[in-house]
Amino acid sequence: MRAIFYVDGFNFYFLRTIRQPQYKWLNYKALADVIVPDETSVEAVKYYTAPVSGKIDNDAPRRQQLLLSAMRTIPEIEIYHGRFLYKEKWAGLVTPPRAKPETYVWNMPAPAVVYVKKTEEKGSDVNLGVHLVRDAFVDAFDIAYVVTNDTDLVEPIRIVTEEVGKEVCIVAPCRSRSKKSPPVPAPSLEQVATSKHYIDDSELAVSQFPDNIQRKGKKDISKPATWV
Repeated sequence: MRAIFYVDGFNFYFLRTIRQPQYKWLNYKALADVIVPDETSVEAVKYYTAPVSGKIDNDAPRRQQLLLSAMRTIPEIEIYHGRFLYKEKWAGLVTPPRAKPETYVWNMPAPAVVYVKKTEEKGSDVNLGVHLVRDAFVDAFDIAYVVTNDTDLVEPIRIVTEEVGKEVCIVAPCRSRSKKSPPVPAPSLEQVATSKHYIDDSELAVSQFPDNIQRKGKKDISKPATWV
């Protein structure tokens, strides 16, 4: 069977590697090869992300570019960019339900609004969904593996499985951390997919790039020191 992996980069980051930086130096093609059965070939890995802002962490763009450069050394990996937005805006404040008036500074009530930093990634889920549906209609794969827990992708996946008749496996970035946390994968995603797979730490561990990647005629690429 022919497989294509579709990776929602920011969703995977926030659900998994933000808490496990030792796995950020990830070769997604190697991970795909670990996940698929022996009789399945990985035709492509399509990675959807956006250039991050340095306004919160000024070294974040450099680290991201190192990872993307490492990924570009793998012929099967294709990178698609959305937009990353940074805003500073007023937002309504929800007072913690257990907060007591005497805990407020100077015994004053909590403010109704606060000024916050807001980051938002745009376009990646749309790009992923459109490419998934297009690839299904042109028969580019027999099974799609979608690495996400974004319920915005429910309808594209439903079209692929129900109307085109292709298989879609939801690759869950992680399991729910507790009974109170949202399920991963979301029930709506699981309902329209044909199968699911949970990524475990051992799969991430064996799918890392080497710490130093040598490139012919180009500067070597080194794993960021903080990703340990």
